[in-house]
Amino acid sequence: MISNGKHTTLHIEGMTCANCALGIKKQLEKKGVEDVFVSFSTGEATFATNKKLNLADIKKSINSIGYKVIEENDVHGNHHHEGGFTIEKKFYFTLIFTIPLFFHMFFPHDFIINNVWVQLGLCLPVFTIGFYHFGKSAWGSLKSGVPNMDVLIIIGITSAFGYSLFGTLMYFGTHEVHNYLFYETAATITSLVLLGNVLEHRSVIQTTTAIKELNQLQKTEAKRVLPNGDIELVEYHNIQVNDVLQFNSGDKIAVDGEIIWGDGVINESMISGESTPVSKTIADKVIGGTLIEDGSIKIKAEKVGNETVLAKIIELVKNAQQDQPAIQRLGDKVSAIFVPIVIGIALLTFLMAYFVFDITLQQSIMQSIAVLVISCPCAMGLATPTAVMVGIGRAAKKGILIKGGSTLEQLAIAKNIVFDKTGTLTTGKFVIKQIKSYSTVNEQEIKNLLLSMEQHSSHPIAKSIVEYLKIDAKLLDLSAVKEIKGQGIEAKDAAGNFYQLGSYRLAEKLTKNQSHAIYLIKNNELIAGVDIDDELKDNVAETISLLNQQGINTIMLSGDTDQKCQDLASKIGIKTVFSQQLPQQKLDKIAELQKISTTVMVGDGINDAPALAKASVGISLSNATQVAVQTAQIVLLNDKDLSQVYEAYLISKHTLKTIKQNLFWAFFYNVVAIPIAAFGFLNPMVAALAMAFSDVIVVGNSIRLKSKKLR
Repeated sequence: MISNGKHTTLHIEGMTCANCALGIKKQLEKKGVEDVFVSFSTGEATFATNKKLNLADIKKSINSIGYKVIEENDVHGNHHHEGGFTIEKKFYFTLIFTIPLFFHMFFPHDFIINNVWVQLGLCLPVFTIGFYHFGKSAWGSLKSGVPNMDVLIIIGITSAFGYSLFGTLMYFGTHEVHNYLFYETAATITSLVLLGNVLEHRSVIQTTTAIKELNQLQKTEAKRVLPNGDIELVEYHNIQVNDVLQFNSGDKIAVDGEIIWGDGVINESMISGESTPVSKTIADKVIGGTLIEDGSIKIKAEKVGNETVLAKIIELVKNAQQDQPAIQRLGDKVSAIFVPIVIGIALLTFLMAYFVFDITLQQSIMQSIAVLVISCPCAMGLATPTAVMVGIGRAAKKGILIKGGSTLEQLAIAKNIVFDKTGTLTTGKFVIKQIKSYSTVNEQEIKNLLLSMEQHSSHPIAKSIVEYLKIDAKLLDLSAVKEIKGQGIEAKDAAGNFYQLGSYRLAEKLTKNQSHAIYLIKNNELIAGVDIDDELKDNVAETISLLNQQGINTIMLSGDTDQKCQDLASKIGIKTVFSQQLPQQKLDKIAELQKISTTVMVGDGINDAPALAKASVGISLSNATQVAVQTAQIVLLNDKDLSQVYEAYLISKHTLKTIKQNLFWAFFYNVVAIPIAAFGFLNPMVAALAMAFSDVIVVGNSIRLKSKKLR
């Protein structure tokens, strides 16, 4: 059991198909449990923590319908463990008896394998395994009120075995007995369905590899520096807040912390998706799970255990995989009523074949069994969740956190993508585009003055200019430096010259030229005008172009001046611009766009949080360390590169496409296969083989999304 305070997760053993998950969900909801999600893929049930509910009663309730809640320390990474007799062992065991039984028809009539009692002896162990395996699951599903696929299988194999046993006992010693023998049918169906389960389980496990890979990033040792200077090795789960840890070149950083000694080059690609390593030194933050490629550092542990950025990412990805897109509800509704409908069709097939079309009793039974074993509700139940798991997992490995299947669906059908300007399309860091001199003062001296005066300002533009000039310019000895709010900065040099630096408001009596962002005045004479540019983020123009090619209406929504917005829009290819928008106007504009079509808002998650919340999908460009506080439905961990927006769109689009393909196959297969079986065109053994591989096709198509080329 795992609990994070808000939700509790139980590991459950014994689920054999997606309908099992629906049955457990229904059982828990009967007990008053809220916000329930049960995943066949992961073998977990997650629900809202409620102190009024007795956890022991909840576990007992799950166990009562044929499943088993297993403790955390008993989980071996495979939720289909089932003690020592795994489903793989069951399959191989039944196969030993099924092969000779299946091939009995190819041997001479008097060969020992054709002996009635030998056939019964070969079939009985297989039937016993199948009856227990499928019967236990079927009975549990009936008790939960959601019959699963195993109900159909148990009826099918019991009918074949029972009919054969009846014939053996009633007609042994006569030629008539061979008209009743279908032991190979019961055994082959059992073995083939077990084979299908084995392949399906192995395939489904492949859909959850993203979480496993993220978990592996956490599991590492660290060198803890003791107060006396000694170093001891410590497992990541034993690290405490404020521990001093040392990491050298090639080490994986175990927890989040702050560098207190040394410097290093850190590879953060596994967290942010940014392939270029980052140089870090004293006072910089590091994230657990990242790799130090070069250098040596000591850090002070700040966040450990479930509080680390990586742990939060894993939690977000797990929660996201529980969120169902609207398209899944159709599959769930059909799955819930599918089994009773198929039983009805099988019964009708038998009655029509035997009583109306005068087909023999044996053939009528075989046709009805074929209907039972060929139908496959599991394919419909797996169609959506497996694709969602792979899609969200693939995105997470690229530093894109998508917080739910419904978000994937909404992003995939989006028609408008709205971008904030500052901090989203641009870095929010300003660079000097041009210095226009209006005097004999040279450009280098102007740069020196800019650096020396702007360092005293707290304005974001001033900070950016200081950062930009700190290499190219040098500090001057200035005195009487004073920042005047809303105007700029005043200062004097050693010679007594009086300088002013600020907006046009300071220079309006000296010039009519309003084009500069900053004006530098010396002794009431304009000496320079400075043009600045907000630095574009990486791949902005390319991303906008790619979105435009997809038929998406790209929009800029900004509080900046119209001229600046229009200039930037024309530079990067944005089609529509709404400038000089106040926060409330931004909200109104998003609401207006939403009425027309699905709208996505991309922002930095700070100033535009209300607009992000209002949109169908809010995408936040975030520093990885802020992941826990983000409320947007999608968080991009690499806030320097806008191409992740297009990557998220492509992953969503291809995930939705995969879901539709899966559902089409699941419905098409059943709609075509059941009538073919009902009309007697399929032997039950062939029907079982087809059913066994129908799930594998659906899951395999989802797995294909892991490596599928998106562009």
